[in-house]
Amino acid sequence: MTPRHPLIPGRAGTASAALALVLASAAAGTPASAAAGEGGDVPQSTAVYRATAQFTTAGRARDLLLHPDSKKLYVGSDDLPETAAADESGLHVLDPADGRVISTVSQAPGPTGTPGRRAVRQIVAPLPGDGVVFVYPLRGIGTAKDGDAAAAGAWVTGAPVTDAAPGPTPSTALVAQGSVLSEVDIATATVRRSLTLEGGERFAYDRARGTVWFTDLRNRRLHRVDATAFRVTASFELPVGDGFGGFTEVDPETGAVWVGLDTSVVVHDTAGRRIGVIEGAGGADTPRAAGFDAATHEAFVVWQDPGDTSQPGSDGDGALTVHRTRDLKEAAKPVVLPGNHAQLGSAVVAVQPGGGTLFVSDPAAGRITRLERSMSPRVTRSPEDRTVAAGAEVSLTAQAEGTPAPTVAWQVSTDDGRTWQAVPGATSTTYAFKAATTDNGRRYRAEFTNDAGVSRTDPAVLTVTAADTTTGGTASPGAGTAGGSDGSGGSADTTGGAGSTGGSAGGASDAGTEGSDTGTHTGTDTFPGSDPGAGTGAAPVGGALAATGTFAASLAGGALVLTAAGCVLVRRTRRHRTG
Repeated sequence: MTPRHPLIPGRAGTASAALALVLASAAAGTPASAAAGEGGDVPQSTAVYRATAQFTTAGRARDLLLHPDSKKLYVGSDDLPETAAADESGLHVLDPADGRVISTVSQAPGPTGTPGRRAVRQIVAPLPGDGVVFVYPLRGIGTAKDGDAAAAGAWVTGAPVTDAAPGPTPSTALVAQGSVLSEVDIATATVRRSLTLEGGERFAYDRARGTVWFTDLRNRRLHRVDATAFRVTASFELPVGDGFGGFTEVDPETGAVWVGLDTSVVVHDTAGRRIGVIEGAGGADTPRAAGFDAATHEAFVVWQDPGDTSQPGSDGDGALTVHRTRDLKEAAKPVVLPGNHAQLGSAVVAVQPGGGTLFVSDPAAGRITRLERSMSPRVTRSPEDRTVAAGAEVSLTAQAEGTPAPTVAWQVSTDDGRTWQAVPGATSTTYAFKAATTDNGRRYRAEFTNDAGVSRTDPAVLTVTAADTTTGGTASPGAGTAGGSDGSGGSADTTGGAGSTGGSAGGASDAGTEGSDTGTHTGTDTFPGSDPGAGTGAAPVGGALAATGTFAASLAGGALVLTAAGCVLVRRTRRHRTG
Protein backbone atom coordinates (compact mmCIF):
# COMPACT_ATOMS: atom_id res chain seq x y z
CA MET A 1 0.00 0.00 0.00
CA THR A 2 1.54 3.31 -1.04
CA PRO A 3 1.73 5.85 1.81
CA ARG A 4 -0.37 8.92 1.13
CA HIS A 5 1.12 11.11 3.88
CA PRO A 6 4.68 9.77 4.39
CA LEU A 7 6.54 11.09 7.36
CA ILE A 8 10.05 12.10 6.23
CA PRO A 9 12.84 10.80 8.52
CA GLY A 10 16.04 12.81 9.03
CA ARG A 11 14.34 16.20 8.63
CA ALA A 12 14.50 18.97 11.20
CA GLY A 13 11.92 18.37 13.81
CA THR A 14 10.87 14.92 14.74
CA ALA A 15 7.78 12.81 14.39
CA SER A 16 5.76 15.56 16.06
CA ALA A 17 6.71 18.08 13.40
CA ALA A 18 6.04 15.57 10.65
CA LEU A 19 2.69 14.77 12.23
CA ALA A 20 1.89 18.48 12.23
CA LEU A 21 2.66 18.49 8.52
CA VAL A 22 0.22 15.65 8.00
CA LEU A 23 -2.48 17.41 9.96
CA ALA A 24 -1.86 20.64 8.06
CA SER A 25 -2.15 18.77 4.77
CA ALA A 26 -5.40 17.24 5.90
CA ALA A 27 -6.73 20.64 6.93
CA ALA A 28 -5.76 22.01 3.54
CA GLY A 29 -7.94 19.46 1.84
CA THR A 30 -5.58 16.58 1.17
CA PRO A 31 -7.86 13.70 0.12
CA ALA A 32 -8.47 10.92 2.62
CA SER A 33 -7.20 7.45 1.91
CA ALA A 34 -9.08 5.34 -0.57
CA ALA A 35 -11.81 3.17 0.86
CA ALA A 36 -10.79 -0.15 -0.73
CA GLY A 37 -10.97 -2.98 1.79
CA GLU A 38 -12.32 -6.47 1.22
CA GLY A 39 -15.28 -8.57 2.24
CA GLY A 40 -14.77 -11.45 4.61
CA ASP A 41 -17.44 -14.15 4.43
CA VAL A 42 -19.46 -12.13 1.88
CA PRO A 43 -18.61 -9.25 -0.49
CA GLN A 44 -18.85 -5.74 0.88
CA SER A 45 -22.36 -4.19 0.88
CA THR A 46 -24.06 -7.58 0.58
CA ALA A 47 -27.76 -7.41 1.49
CA VAL A 48 -29.06 -10.10 3.81
CA TYR A 49 -32.60 -10.51 5.11
CA ARG A 50 -33.06 -12.02 8.55
CA ALA A 51 -36.18 -12.99 10.45
CA THR A 52 -36.67 -10.61 13.36
CA ALA A 53 -40.17 -11.58 14.52
CA GLN A 54 -42.96 -14.07 13.94
CA PHE A 55 -46.63 -13.27 14.37
CA THR A 56 -49.18 -16.00 15.12
CA THR A 57 -52.08 -13.68 15.87
CA ALA A 58 -53.97 -13.65 12.57
CA GLY A 59 -55.03 -17.20 11.73
CA ARG A 60 -54.01 -18.68 8.38
CA ALA A 61 -52.92 -15.63 6.39
CA ARG A 62 -54.05 -15.68 2.76
CA ASP A 63 -53.01 -12.14 1.79
CA LEU A 64 -51.09 -9.18 3.21
CA LEU A 65 -51.08 -5.44 2.56
CA LEU A 66 -49.07 -2.67 4.22
CA HIS A 67 -51.33 0.35 4.02
CA PRO A 68 -49.45 3.24 2.35
CA ASP A 69 -51.17 5.91 4.47
CA SER A 70 -51.95 4.39 7.87
CA LYS A 71 -48.89 2.07 7.80
CA LYS A 72 -50.97 -0.71 9.34
CA LEU A 73 -50.56 -4.33 8.27
CA TYR A 74 -53.83 -5.75 6.89
CA VAL A 75 -54.13 -9.53 6.88
CA GLY A 76 -56.82 -11.51 5.08
CA SER A 77 -57.20 -14.87 6.83
CA ASP A 78 -58.85 -18.27 6.94
CA ASP A 79 -59.37 -20.13 10.17
CA LEU A 80 -56.70 -22.54 11.32
CA PRO A 81 -58.11 -26.07 11.69
CA GLU A 82 -56.13 -26.71 14.88
CA THR A 83 -57.63 -23.68 16.69
CA ALA A 84 -61.05 -25.19 17.21
CA ALA A 85 -61.73 -22.99 20.22
CA ALA A 86 -61.60 -19.83 18.15
CA ASP A 87 -62.49 -18.87 14.60
CA GLU A 88 -59.68 -16.66 13.30
CA SER A 89 -61.05 -15.99 9.84
CA GLY A 90 -61.65 -12.40 8.74
CA LEU A 91 -59.75 -9.20 8.13
CA HIS A 92 -57.14 -8.53 10.81
CA VAL A 93 -55.39 -5.23 11.38
CA LEU A 94 -51.95 -5.63 12.95
CA ASP A 95 -49.25 -3.38 14.28
CA PRO A 96 -46.40 -4.24 11.88
CA ALA A 97 -43.79 -3.64 14.59
CA ASP A 98 -44.87 -6.42 16.92
CA GLY A 99 -47.82 -8.22 15.33
CA ARG A 100 -50.29 -6.99 17.94
CA VAL A 101 -53.89 -7.25 16.74
CA ILE A 102 -55.36 -3.77 16.61
CA SER A 103 -58.78 -4.92 15.43
CA THR A 104 -60.55 -7.66 13.47
CA VAL A 105 -63.41 -7.30 11.01
CA SER A 106 -65.02 -10.70 10.74
CA GLN A 107 -68.54 -9.97 9.50
CA ALA A 108 -69.46 -9.38 5.85
CA PRO A 109 -72.70 -9.74 3.82
CA GLY A 110 -73.58 -13.06 2.20
CA PRO A 111 -75.24 -13.49 -1.24
CA THR A 112 -78.59 -12.41 0.21
CA GLY A 113 -77.12 -9.57 2.27
CA THR A 114 -77.17 -11.45 5.56
CA PRO A 115 -74.02 -10.74 7.64
CA GLY A 116 -71.88 -13.68 8.62
CA ARG A 117 -68.35 -14.63 9.55
CA ARG A 118 -66.29 -14.59 6.37
CA ALA A 119 -62.77 -15.58 5.48
CA VAL A 120 -60.78 -13.11 3.38
CA ARG A 121 -58.98 -14.67 0.42
CA GLN A 122 -57.44 -11.66 -1.30
CA ILE A 123 -56.79 -7.99 -0.51
CA VAL A 124 -57.37 -6.02 -3.70
CA ALA A 125 -56.35 -2.43 -2.93
CA PRO A 126 -55.95 0.14 -0.15
CA LEU A 127 -58.64 2.72 0.51
CA PRO A 128 -57.61 6.37 0.91
CA GLY A 129 -56.39 7.09 4.44
CA ASP A 130 -57.06 3.63 5.85
CA GLY A 131 -58.92 0.45 5.05
CA VAL A 132 -58.90 -1.98 2.10
CA VAL A 133 -60.95 -3.52 -0.68
CA PHE A 134 -60.98 -7.32 -0.44
CA VAL A 135 -62.48 -10.48 -1.90
CA TYR A 136 -64.19 -13.13 0.21
CA PRO A 137 -65.63 -16.51 -0.79
CA LEU A 138 -67.22 -17.19 -3.09
CA ARG A 139 -68.05 -14.03 -5.00
CA GLY A 140 -68.01 -11.30 -2.39
CA ILE A 141 -66.30 -7.91 -2.76
CA GLY A 142 -66.01 -6.03 0.51
CA THR A 143 -64.56 -2.90 2.07
CA ALA A 144 -63.55 -2.29 5.68
CA LYS A 145 -61.12 -0.33 7.81
CA ASP A 146 -59.65 -0.55 11.28
CA GLY A 147 -62.39 -0.31 13.91
CA ASP A 148 -65.36 -1.29 11.71
CA ALA A 149 -67.80 -3.68 13.34
CA ALA A 150 -68.62 -5.24 9.96
CA ALA A 151 -67.56 -4.90 6.36
CA ALA A 152 -69.67 -3.49 3.57
CA GLY A 153 -69.97 -5.85 0.63
CA ALA A 154 -71.82 -7.20 -2.38
CA TRP A 155 -71.72 -10.36 -4.49
CA VAL A 156 -70.78 -10.63 -8.14
CA THR A 157 -73.04 -12.74 -10.30
CA GLY A 158 -71.64 -15.79 -12.05
CA ALA A 159 -68.82 -18.18 -11.14
CA PRO A 160 -66.52 -17.93 -8.10
CA VAL A 161 -63.94 -15.16 -8.24
CA THR A 162 -60.47 -16.57 -8.99
CA ASP A 163 -58.44 -13.34 -9.01
CA ALA A 164 -58.93 -9.59 -8.55
CA ALA A 165 -57.08 -6.29 -8.91
CA PRO A 166 -57.78 -2.55 -8.63
CA GLY A 167 -59.89 -1.26 -11.50
CA PRO A 168 -59.28 1.55 -13.99
CA THR A 169 -61.18 3.93 -11.66
CA PRO A 170 -61.14 4.19 -7.85
CA SER A 171 -64.74 2.94 -7.67
CA THR A 172 -64.18 -0.26 -9.68
CA ALA A 173 -62.27 -3.51 -9.46
CA LEU A 174 -61.20 -6.04 -12.07
CA VAL A 175 -62.16 -9.62 -11.32
CA ALA A 176 -61.52 -12.94 -13.01
CA GLN A 177 -64.10 -15.67 -12.81
CA GLY A 178 -62.17 -18.37 -14.56
CA SER A 179 -61.47 -17.12 -18.10
CA VAL A 180 -63.99 -14.25 -17.82
CA LEU A 181 -62.47 -10.86 -17.04
CA SER A 182 -64.86 -8.16 -15.79
CA GLU A 183 -64.80 -4.64 -14.48
CA VAL A 184 -67.25 -4.37 -11.59
CA ASP A 185 -68.48 -1.62 -9.29
CA ILE A 186 -67.00 -2.10 -5.79
CA ALA A 187 -70.05 -0.87 -3.87
CA THR A 188 -72.69 -2.86 -5.77
CA ALA A 189 -70.70 -5.60 -7.60
CA THR A 190 -72.48 -4.58 -10.79
CA VAL A 191 -70.61 -5.72 -13.90
CA ARG A 192 -69.78 -2.77 -16.14
CA ARG A 193 -68.11 -4.74 -18.93
CA SER A 194 -66.58 -8.16 -19.46
CA LEU A 195 -64.35 -10.15 -21.80
CA THR A 196 -64.07 -13.92 -22.24
CA LEU A 197 -60.60 -15.24 -23.06
CA GLU A 198 -59.44 -18.60 -24.41
CA GLY A 199 -58.63 -19.86 -20.95
CA GLY A 200 -56.94 -19.03 -17.67
CA GLU A 201 -57.93 -17.63 -14.30
CA ARG A 202 -55.11 -15.35 -13.06
CA PHE A 203 -54.04 -11.89 -14.19
CA ALA A 204 -52.21 -8.69 -13.28
CA TYR A 205 -53.18 -5.11 -14.02
CA ASP A 206 -50.69 -2.41 -15.02
CA ARG A 207 -52.70 0.73 -14.31
CA ALA A 208 -49.95 3.11 -15.42
CA ARG A 209 -49.91 1.61 -18.92
CA GLY A 210 -53.55 0.55 -19.14
CA THR A 211 -52.67 -3.11 -19.68
CA VAL A 212 -54.02 -6.36 -18.25
CA TRP A 213 -51.83 -9.48 -18.49
CA PHE A 214 -53.93 -12.63 -18.38
CA THR A 215 -52.26 -16.04 -17.98
CA ASP A 216 -53.68 -19.20 -19.57
CA LEU A 217 -51.57 -21.94 -18.02
CA ARG A 218 -53.34 -24.87 -19.65
CA ASN A 219 -52.53 -23.51 -23.11
CA ARG A 220 -49.24 -21.90 -21.94
CA ARG A 221 -50.26 -18.48 -23.22
CA LEU A 222 -49.92 -14.94 -21.93
CA HIS A 223 -52.58 -12.53 -23.23
CA ARG A 224 -52.22 -8.76 -23.29
CA VAL A 225 -55.51 -6.90 -22.85
CA ASP A 226 -56.06 -3.20 -23.53
CA ALA A 227 -57.90 -2.06 -20.41
CA THR A 228 -59.47 0.89 -22.20
CA ALA A 229 -60.86 -1.00 -25.19
CA PHE A 230 -61.24 -4.19 -23.13
CA ARG A 231 -59.94 -6.46 -25.88
CA VAL A 232 -56.94 -8.74 -26.42
CA THR A 233 -54.20 -6.99 -28.39
CA ALA A 234 -51.55 -9.73 -28.41
CA SER A 235 -50.75 -13.22 -27.10
CA PHE A 236 -47.36 -14.73 -26.25
CA GLU A 237 -46.10 -18.25 -25.70
CA LEU A 238 -45.10 -19.36 -22.21
CA PRO A 239 -42.49 -22.09 -21.68
CA VAL A 240 -43.67 -25.66 -21.84
CA GLY A 241 -44.05 -27.21 -18.39
CA ASP A 242 -46.29 -29.02 -15.98
CA GLY A 243 -48.98 -26.37 -16.06
CA PHE A 244 -48.58 -25.12 -12.50
CA GLY A 245 -48.94 -21.36 -12.03
CA GLY A 246 -47.99 -19.59 -8.85
CA PHE A 247 -48.65 -15.95 -9.65
CA THR A 248 -48.93 -13.23 -12.28
CA GLU A 249 -47.62 -9.82 -11.18
CA VAL A 250 -46.57 -6.56 -12.85
CA ASP A 251 -43.59 -4.49 -11.78
CA PRO A 252 -45.20 -1.02 -11.46
CA GLU A 253 -41.93 0.73 -12.23
CA THR A 254 -40.88 -1.05 -15.43
CA GLY A 255 -44.18 -2.57 -16.56
CA ALA A 256 -42.55 -6.01 -16.91
CA VAL A 257 -44.84 -8.95 -16.14
CA TRP A 258 -43.56 -11.72 -13.86
CA VAL A 259 -45.20 -15.14 -14.12
CA GLY A 260 -44.52 -17.95 -11.65
CA LEU A 261 -44.48 -21.20 -13.62
CA ASP A 262 -43.66 -24.64 -12.27
CA THR A 263 -40.23 -24.15 -10.62
CA SER A 264 -39.20 -20.90 -12.32
CA VAL A 265 -40.26 -17.32 -12.91
CA VAL A 266 -40.61 -16.07 -16.48
CA VAL A 267 -40.31 -12.32 -17.10
CA HIS A 268 -41.65 -10.45 -20.16
CA ASP A 269 -41.24 -6.77 -20.96
CA THR A 270 -44.06 -4.37 -21.82
CA ALA A 271 -43.94 -5.46 -25.45
CA GLY A 272 -44.33 -9.11 -24.49
CA ARG A 273 -40.72 -10.09 -25.22
CA ARG A 274 -39.27 -12.61 -22.81
CA ILE A 275 -36.33 -10.99 -21.06
CA GLY A 276 -35.31 -13.70 -18.66
CA VAL A 277 -36.06 -16.71 -16.51
CA ILE A 278 -35.30 -17.06 -12.80
CA GLU A 279 -34.72 -20.59 -11.59
CA GLY A 280 -35.88 -21.75 -8.20
CA ALA A 281 -33.73 -21.63 -5.10
CA GLY A 282 -34.43 -25.31 -4.44
CA GLY A 283 -34.95 -28.24 -6.76
CA ALA A 284 -38.63 -28.71 -5.95
CA ASP A 285 -39.62 -25.24 -4.72
CA THR A 286 -42.35 -23.44 -6.65
CA PRO A 287 -42.76 -19.65 -6.94
CA ARG A 288 -45.90 -18.54 -5.11
CA ALA A 289 -45.75 -14.77 -4.67
CA ALA A 290 -43.85 -11.68 -5.78
CA GLY A 291 -43.62 -8.09 -4.58
CA PHE A 292 -41.74 -5.05 -5.87
CA ASP A 293 -40.04 -1.98 -4.48
CA ALA A 294 -39.51 1.04 -6.72
CA ALA A 295 -36.96 2.69 -4.43
CA THR A 296 -34.48 -0.18 -4.59
CA HIS A 297 -35.59 -1.46 -8.05
CA GLU A 298 -35.89 -4.93 -6.61
CA ALA A 299 -38.32 -7.84 -6.79
CA PHE A 300 -39.01 -10.22 -3.91
CA VAL A 301 -40.06 -13.78 -4.77
CA VAL A 302 -41.40 -16.31 -2.27
CA TRP A 303 -40.84 -19.98 -3.06
CA GLN A 304 -42.61 -22.83 -1.29
CA ASP A 305 -41.68 -26.44 -0.90
CA PRO A 306 -44.39 -28.80 -2.24
CA GLY A 307 -44.65 -30.39 1.18
CA ASP A 308 -44.26 -33.90 -0.22
CA THR A 309 -40.94 -35.34 0.84
CA SER A 310 -41.33 -38.17 -1.66
CA GLN A 311 -40.65 -35.68 -4.44
CA PRO A 312 -37.00 -35.27 -5.46
CA GLY A 313 -35.55 -32.09 -3.97
CA SER A 314 -38.28 -31.61 -1.38
CA ASP A 315 -36.89 -30.63 2.02
CA GLY A 316 -39.94 -29.04 3.65
CA ASP A 317 -38.47 -25.52 3.55
CA GLY A 318 -39.29 -22.55 1.35
CA ALA A 319 -37.13 -19.59 0.39
CA LEU A 320 -37.14 -15.86 -0.31
CA THR A 321 -35.05 -14.54 -3.20
CA VAL A 322 -34.38 -10.91 -4.11
CA HIS A 323 -33.60 -9.77 -7.65
CA ARG A 324 -32.71 -6.55 -9.42
CA THR A 325 -35.56 -5.72 -11.74
CA ARG A 326 -33.32 -4.28 -14.46
CA ASP A 327 -31.31 -7.47 -15.08
CA LEU A 328 -32.95 -10.12 -12.82
CA LYS A 329 -29.67 -10.75 -11.02
CA GLU A 330 -29.63 -11.68 -7.37
CA ALA A 331 -29.64 -8.61 -5.10
CA ALA A 332 -29.43 -10.39 -1.73
CA LYS A 333 -28.55 -13.76 -0.34
CA PRO A 334 -31.47 -16.23 -0.52
CA VAL A 335 -33.27 -16.67 2.80
CA VAL A 336 -34.46 -20.07 3.96
CA LEU A 337 -38.07 -20.07 5.19
CA PRO A 338 -38.19 -23.08 7.53
CA GLY A 339 -41.28 -25.29 7.15
CA ASN A 340 -42.91 -23.07 4.54
CA HIS A 341 -44.72 -25.46 2.20
CA ALA A 342 -47.78 -25.30 -0.03
CA GLN A 343 -49.95 -28.04 1.47
CA LEU A 344 -52.36 -25.56 3.08
CA GLY A 345 -52.17 -22.67 0.63
CA SER A 346 -49.86 -20.24 -1.08
CA ALA A 347 -47.55 -17.89 0.77
CA VAL A 348 -47.76 -14.14 0.16
CA VAL A 349 -45.39 -11.22 0.67
CA ALA A 350 -45.78 -7.54 1.60
CA VAL A 351 -42.91 -5.10 1.00
CA GLN A 352 -42.41 -1.97 3.04
CA PRO A 353 -41.43 1.00 0.82
CA GLY A 354 -37.65 1.08 0.60
CA GLY A 355 -37.39 -2.70 0.92
CA GLY A 356 -36.00 -2.57 4.45
CA THR A 357 -38.76 -4.74 5.95
CA LEU A 358 -40.76 -7.63 4.47
CA PHE A 359 -43.63 -9.73 5.71
CA VAL A 360 -44.03 -13.32 4.45
CA SER A 361 -46.92 -15.60 5.34
CA ASP A 362 -46.74 -19.30 6.12
CA PRO A 363 -50.29 -20.69 5.80
CA ALA A 364 -49.38 -24.16 7.00
CA ALA A 365 -47.91 -22.87 10.26
CA GLY A 366 -50.37 -20.01 10.73
CA ARG A 367 -47.67 -17.39 11.09
CA ILE A 368 -46.30 -14.25 9.50
CA THR A 369 -42.54 -13.73 9.50
CA ARG A 370 -41.12 -10.24 9.65
CA LEU A 371 -37.76 -9.96 7.90
CA GLU A 372 -35.42 -7.00 8.03
CA ARG A 373 -32.60 -6.15 5.70
CA SER A 374 -29.01 -6.03 6.92
CA MET A 375 -26.15 -4.73 4.79
CA SER A 376 -22.66 -6.13 5.29
CA PRO A 377 -20.03 -3.49 6.11
CA ARG A 378 -18.52 -1.43 3.31
CA VAL A 379 -15.15 0.13 4.07
CA THR A 380 -15.21 3.88 3.44
CA ARG A 381 -11.75 4.65 4.82
CA SER A 382 -8.67 2.48 5.29
CA PRO A 383 -5.78 3.41 7.60
CA GLU A 384 -2.73 4.97 5.99
CA ASP A 385 0.90 3.82 6.03
CA ARG A 386 2.90 5.73 8.65
CA THR A 387 6.58 6.45 9.31
CA VAL A 388 7.40 7.81 12.77
CA ALA A 389 10.26 7.98 15.24
CA ALA A 390 10.28 5.62 18.20
CA GLY A 391 8.25 7.04 21.06
CA ALA A 392 6.01 9.11 18.83
CA GLU A 393 2.23 8.89 18.95
CA VAL A 394 0.61 6.92 16.13
CA SER A 395 -3.05 7.36 15.25
CA LEU A 396 -4.72 5.07 12.72
CA THR A 397 -8.31 5.67 11.55
CA ALA A 398 -10.73 3.45 9.66
CA GLN A 399 -14.40 3.83 8.81
CA ALA A 400 -17.16 1.65 7.37
CA GLU A 401 -20.90 1.77 6.87
CA GLY A 402 -23.50 -0.98 7.09
CA THR A 403 -26.90 -1.92 8.46
CA PRO A 404 -26.95 -2.33 11.39
CA ALA A 405 -23.97 -0.13 12.22
CA PRO A 406 -20.93 -2.41 12.34
CA THR A 407 -18.62 -2.92 15.28
CA VAL A 408 -14.86 -2.58 14.79
CA ALA A 409 -11.82 -4.47 16.06
CA TRP A 410 -8.20 -3.69 15.13
CA GLN A 411 -5.79 -6.43 14.15
CA VAL A 412 -2.01 -6.56 13.82
CA SER A 413 0.29 -8.74 11.75
CA THR A 414 3.97 -9.30 12.48
CA ASP A 415 4.63 -11.54 9.46
CA ASP A 416 3.79 -9.30 6.49
CA GLY A 417 0.07 -10.05 6.62
CA ARG A 418 0.21 -13.84 6.59
CA THR A 419 -1.48 -14.10 10.00
CA TRP A 420 -3.40 -11.58 12.06
CA GLN A 421 -4.07 -11.17 15.78
CA ALA A 422 -6.59 -8.98 17.55
CA VAL A 423 -5.25 -5.90 19.32
CA PRO A 424 -6.61 -6.08 22.89
CA GLY A 425 -9.01 -3.26 23.65
CA ALA A 426 -8.78 -1.63 20.21
CA THR A 427 -12.49 -1.41 19.37
CA SER A 428 -13.02 2.14 18.13
CA THR A 429 -12.58 3.57 14.66
CA THR A 430 -9.34 5.30 15.75
CA TYR A 431 -6.50 3.29 17.26
CA ALA A 432 -3.77 5.37 18.95
CA PHE A 433 -0.58 4.18 20.59
CA LYS A 434 3.10 5.10 21.09
CA ALA A 435 5.39 3.54 18.53
CA ALA A 436 8.22 1.31 19.71
CA THR A 437 11.14 0.09 17.65
CA THR A 438 9.66 -3.41 17.88
CA ASP A 439 6.62 -2.14 15.95
CA ASN A 440 8.69 -1.48 12.84
CA GLY A 441 7.26 -3.27 9.81
CA ARG A 442 4.03 -4.29 11.50
CA ARG A 443 0.78 -4.12 9.58
CA TYR A 444 -2.50 -2.90 11.03
CA ARG A 445 -6.05 -3.24 9.77
CA ALA A 446 -9.58 -2.81 11.08
CA GLU A 447 -12.23 -5.52 10.87
CA PHE A 448 -15.88 -4.39 10.76
CA THR A 449 -18.66 -6.83 11.66
CA ASN A 450 -22.46 -6.83 11.72
CA ASP A 451 -25.28 -9.32 11.25
CA ALA A 452 -24.76 -9.42 7.49
CA GLY A 453 -21.05 -10.17 7.38
CA VAL A 454 -17.47 -9.08 7.92
CA SER A 455 -15.31 -6.60 5.97
CA ARG A 456 -11.69 -5.59 6.49
CA THR A 457 -9.73 -2.50 5.54
CA ASP A 458 -6.54 -2.52 3.53
CA PRO A 459 -3.60 -2.92 5.91
CA ALA A 460 -1.40 0.01 6.88
CA VAL A 461 2.34 -0.53 7.29
CA LEU A 462 4.10 1.15 10.23
CA THR A 463 7.76 2.14 9.83
CA VAL A 464 9.52 3.15 13.06
CA THR A 465 12.83 5.01 12.89
CA ALA A 466 15.34 5.46 15.71
CA ALA A 467 14.67 8.27 18.16
CA ASP A 468 16.81 11.47 17.88
CA THR A 469 19.91 10.90 20.08
CA THR A 470 21.45 14.39 19.77
CA THR A 471 22.97 15.52 23.12
CA GLY A 472 20.65 17.90 24.87
CA GLY A 473 17.45 16.60 23.32
CA THR A 474 15.59 16.65 20.07
CA ALA A 475 16.60 19.15 17.47
CA SER A 476 14.07 21.69 16.42
CA PRO A 477 14.60 24.36 13.77
CA GLY A 478 13.96 28.01 14.29
CA ALA A 479 14.48 28.18 18.10
CA GLY A 480 17.13 30.75 19.02
CA THR A 481 18.49 33.93 17.43
CA ALA A 482 21.32 34.67 15.11
CA GLY A 483 23.94 37.16 16.26
CA GLY A 484 26.44 39.12 14.21
CA SER A 485 26.34 41.89 11.67
CA ASP A 486 27.13 42.41 8.07
CA GLY A 487 29.14 45.56 7.74
CA SER A 488 28.69 45.97 4.04
CA GLY A 489 24.99 45.27 3.98
CA GLY A 490 25.52 41.86 2.36
CA SER A 491 23.13 38.99 2.87
CA ALA A 492 23.41 36.67 5.82
CA ASP A 493 22.41 32.98 6.15
CA THR A 494 21.21 32.14 9.62
CA THR A 495 20.83 28.87 11.42
CA GLY A 496 19.26 28.65 14.83
CA GLY A 497 19.23 25.84 17.36
CA ALA A 498 18.37 25.11 20.91
CA GLY A 499 19.90 22.92 23.56
CA SER A 500 23.57 21.83 23.84
CA THR A 501 26.29 21.64 26.47
CA GLY A 502 26.20 24.91 28.34
CA GLY A 503 22.46 25.23 27.83
CA SER A 504 22.40 28.66 26.14
CA ALA A 505 20.72 29.38 22.86
CA GLY A 506 22.68 30.91 20.08
CA GLY A 507 23.10 31.27 16.36
CA ALA A 508 25.61 31.90 13.64
CA SER A 509 25.71 34.19 10.65
CA ASP A 510 27.84 34.49 7.58
CA ALA A 511 28.89 38.12 7.24
CA GLY A 512 29.29 39.89 3.92
CA THR A 513 32.54 41.37 2.63
CA GLU A 514 34.62 43.65 4.79
CA GLY A 515 32.33 43.28 7.77
CA SER A 516 32.64 41.72 11.12
CA ASP A 517 31.41 38.23 11.92
CA THR A 518 29.87 37.69 15.23
CA GLY A 519 28.92 34.06 15.79
CA THR A 520 28.25 31.75 18.65
CA HIS A 521 30.52 28.72 18.78
CA THR A 522 32.61 26.62 21.11
CA GLY A 523 36.28 27.32 21.73
CA THR A 524 38.25 30.56 22.06
CA ASP A 525 39.84 30.89 18.64
CA THR A 526 39.35 34.25 16.96
CA PHE A 527 40.01 35.37 13.43
CA PRO A 528 41.22 38.70 12.09
CA GLY A 529 38.34 41.00 11.51
CA SER A 530 35.95 39.08 13.73
CA ASP A 531 34.71 39.25 17.29
CA PRO A 532 34.87 36.26 19.57
CA GLY A 533 31.67 34.40 19.84
CA ALA A 534 29.81 34.53 23.07
CA GLY A 535 28.58 31.34 24.62
CA THR A 536 28.38 27.91 23.09
CA GLY A 537 27.21 26.96 19.65
CA ALA A 538 23.82 25.31 19.09
CA ALA A 539 23.93 22.06 17.17
CA PRO A 540 22.56 22.53 13.66
CA VAL A 541 20.27 19.88 12.22
CA GLY A 542 22.05 17.20 10.18
CA GLY A 543 25.70 16.74 9.18
CA ALA A 544 28.76 15.32 10.95
CA LEU A 545 30.44 18.65 11.40
CA ALA A 546 27.34 20.11 12.97
CA ALA A 547 27.36 17.30 15.53
CA THR A 548 30.78 18.47 16.86
CA GLY A 549 29.33 21.76 18.00
CA THR A 550 31.49 23.86 15.62
CA PHE A 551 29.53 25.69 12.94
CA ALA A 552 30.61 25.39 9.37
CA ALA A 553 28.97 28.79 8.91
CA SER A 554 31.37 30.36 11.46
CA LEU A 555 34.42 28.92 9.72
CA ALA A 556 33.25 30.08 6.35
CA GLY A 557 32.64 33.55 7.75
CA GLY A 558 36.13 33.69 9.19
CA ALA A 559 37.67 32.57 5.92
CA LEU A 560 35.84 35.29 4.03
CA VAL A 561 37.12 37.94 6.45
CA LEU A 562 40.71 36.65 6.18
CA THR A 563 40.52 36.74 2.44
CA ALA A 564 39.21 40.26 2.46
CA ALA A 565 41.94 41.40 4.88
CA GLY A 566 44.68 39.80 2.75
CA CYS A 567 43.52 41.74 -0.28
CA VAL A 568 43.79 45.02 1.60
CA LEU A 569 47.36 44.28 2.78
CA VAL A 570 48.56 43.45 -0.71
CA ARG A 571 47.11 46.66 -2.13
CA ARG A 572 48.78 48.82 0.52
CA THR A 573 52.20 47.17 0.10
CA ARG A 574 52.23 47.73 -3.60
CA ARG A 575 51.43 51.42 -3.14
CA HIS A 576 54.33 51.83 -0.71
CA ARG A 577 56.86 50.26 -3.08
CA THR A 578 55.88 52.37 -6.02
CA GLY A 579 55.91 55.48 -3.95
